[in-house]
Amino acid sequence: MYDVTVIGAGVVGALIARRLAAYDLRICIVDKENDVARGATAANSAIVHAGFDAKEGSMKARMNVRGSRMMEQVCAELGVSYKRNGSLVVAFEHERAEVEAIYRRGVQNGVEGLRIVEKEELFEMEPNLNPELSCALYAPTGAIVCPYGLTIAAVGNAMDNGAELVLNFEVVSIEKTAEGYTLTAADGRAVETRYLINSAGVYSDEIAKMLGDESFSVHPRRGEYMLLDKECGQTTTCTIFHTPTKMGKGVLVSPTVHGNLIVGPTATDMEDKTDTATTTEGFADIRAKAGDNVAGIPYGKVITSFCGLRSVGSTGDFIIKAENNAVLLGGIESPGLSSSPAIAEYVEELLRGMGLVLTPKADYNPNRAPMDAFRHMSVAEKNEMIQKDSRYGRIICRCEEVTEGEMVAAIHANPPAYDVDAVKRRTRGGMGRCQGGFCSPEVIRILAREWGVSYDAITKNGGGSYINKGRTKVAGGNKEGN
Repeated sequence: MYDVTVIGAGVVGALIARRLAAYDLRICIVDKENDVARGATAANSAIVHAGFDAKEGSMKARMNVRGSRMMEQVCAELGVSYKRNGSLVVAFEHERAEVEAIYRRGVQNGVEGLRIVEKEELFEMEPNLNPELSCALYAPTGAIVCPYGLTIAAVGNAMDNGAELVLNFEVVSIEKTAEGYTLTAADGRAVETRYLINSAGVYSDEIAKMLGDESFSVHPRRGEYMLLDKECGQTTTCTIFHTPTKMGKGVLVSPTVHGNLIVGPTATDMEDKTDTATTTEGFADIRAKAGDNVAGIPYGKVITSFCGLRSVGSTGDFIIKAENNAVLLGGIESPGLSSSPAIAEYVEELLRGMGLVLTPKADYNPNRAPMDAFRHMSVAEKNEMIQKDSRYGRIICRCEEVTEGEMVAAIHANPPAYDVDAVKRRTRGGMGRCQGGFCSPEVIRILAREWGVSYDAITKNGGGSYINKGRTKVAGGNKEGN
């Protein structure tokens, strides 16, 4: 019997589990995928929003502003890349009134340092903007982060402090019991828990229905992105937005914490909660709208594209409520990443209010070493590490300069990595210009060796995503390959 079980290992569920791991509780995190950070967390804009966009007085506004203030310390404790680069909401002259309205909203929401900049200063700040732009709202507290890195580190820190992670656990039924709840997975496994957190993203309404709550619904909103090579990472310094619409904050152009340039997303409401395909129409939309913000984006330098599904709730605001020893979260769309530390804090308060006894853990450690520590070491420190473990002297991913030692360490650290994409998210091996074209076979070999399985048993991202079906050539005609 667990004290608390969190359904969903996205960034919100991860930070909730990590916060609760500071107390003497038996905690379980369940997720239907083969790794954490597989839903919206893996495919979003990676922006820590300042908090000027959300409607005054809304849950989104409260959680965004508080979460933005908390994020830098959370990332520092977890060894996660974070950069306060500032954001600009740019506008043409006929859109000036909207910029002024957003400024007033941001001030009312409590966002610090907001101001409107005029054309001359704007182009001193960002020379590559569309020359027809007239003004912008500048938010110095806007920032960028690695969302999946944050999630992996938060889950890992929770596990280091005693939490348990159960993967490939798709919840198909929830039964109310005298002591709490029993969760049953599609494969028949069961988890018993006293308190329950529903942080299931686009599936949160389906989990809520299992708990007898049909007060809200959630649908996915497709967001497609293009990621450009690191040589384009200095195109802008700030995150560049345009004035928002009812569909969201629009197409942005932003550097990433790892030095790339990201452009997107689109915004298309969907019904299929599994459709993450990219489209020709989506890319055309990105290019047309991004051009309103930044001139001359070198799309020939795109190294990959992807699509994420935002969790859009029927109420227009974050849904966070407590009932019957369960906390239900729904519609945690943008600014969900920015809000995640504050949501975790709020969920803790709700659990305490429902009677969960929170006794601080004497040996709780909130800190975690960075996953990319080796590449930031001095030459002397690297040599010392290589002397201890020669695998740190062997480069596997040439684009990102990731060593075998780093991959092996990531595979066995909490939460463990079982597939190629899991290694990629932890080490950046395969995230460079060639997108794993050279290093993937070696990553597969390392995973097979470390987990003691055959080469063709390794998947790209769990499930049936097998990469290798067998040998293409057999020496000497022996079908067994001997």
